[in-house]
Amino acid sequence: MRITQRAVALTSLQGLNRNLDAFGKLQQQLTSGRLLSAPSDSPTGTNRAMQTRSDQEATSQFVRNIADGKSWLDQTDATLQQMMDVTRRVRDLAVQGSNTGAMSDTAGKALAAEVSSLRESLLGLANTTVAGRPLFGGITAGAQAYHPDTGAYLGTTDTPVARRVSTTEEVRIDISGVEAFGSQTAGADLFAIVDDIATHLEGGGAGPDALAADLAALDERMSAMMFAVADVGARSARMEREGDIALDQGIVLETRLAEVENIDLPNTIMRLQMQQTGYEAALAATAKALSPTLLDYLR
Repeated sequence: MRITQRAVALTSLQGLNRNLDAFGKLQQQLTSGRLLSAPSDSPTGTNRAMQTRSDQEATSQFVRNIADGKSWLDQTDATLQQMMDVTRRVRDLAVQGSNTGAMSDTAGKALAAEVSSLRESLLGLANTTVAGRPLFGGITAGAQAYHPDTGAYLGTTDTPVARRVSTTEEVRIDISGVEAFGSQTAGADLFAIVDDIATHLEGGGAGPDALAADLAALDERMSAMMFAVADVGARSARMEREGDIALDQGIVLETRLAEVENIDLPNTIMRLQMQQTGYEAALAATAKALSPTLLDYLR
């Protein structure tokens, strides 16, 4: 096969262009700091980067869910603690009122008035809202978990409120008023018991035996409330653990994405210098090998 001067020139030019393209690509990577500027740079790497970014979005959503759930649980815990304090005060007043030997009718009415006021405080705390939703109302369209006058429960108990904290786990973040304070349909809830105490302290004719029964019922309700506090605390601690795991996962994903997309700066600089040296050498060799004029053949 005959090799013409034109064929030699074209082959040399193609080789120079390939070297120049490789040099330009390394220059572009060094300027942007990224290995992948287009999917064609590395289809496999692009797929890995897209999957990693998808995992990052999911992890970020989990972190937001955990923060929201932790806020809800913290508010629930604080409210329950406040209600426990108020309930202990009601119990103290009931114990004081059961001491019939040192109680006058006027003192009993004064205690009853204070207990009635404490009942209103309890109902107000039970209607605490977070972002416009009742804390103890479950998934309900209303703005209150309890009727402020009658104390009737207005919330729902069939669907718990939960937040997804990982691809496989959800954590419940609410506790219904029925779970925390009892159900009126299954006996007497906290607010009905406190109402009974106020009535009996005022002298409703039931006597000390009625107050003793009220105290027993109130102690049972307080035990349930303490269990609710412990349950909420355990879920809050679990949220914190899941939050730490999600943050660690975010760091791992960031490192994984950097390995796929970001350049190795020292290695890229070295390759760029080597490519530049090779290109300049090839350019010089090609200039000597190609003889564009007859005079070059006569030298």
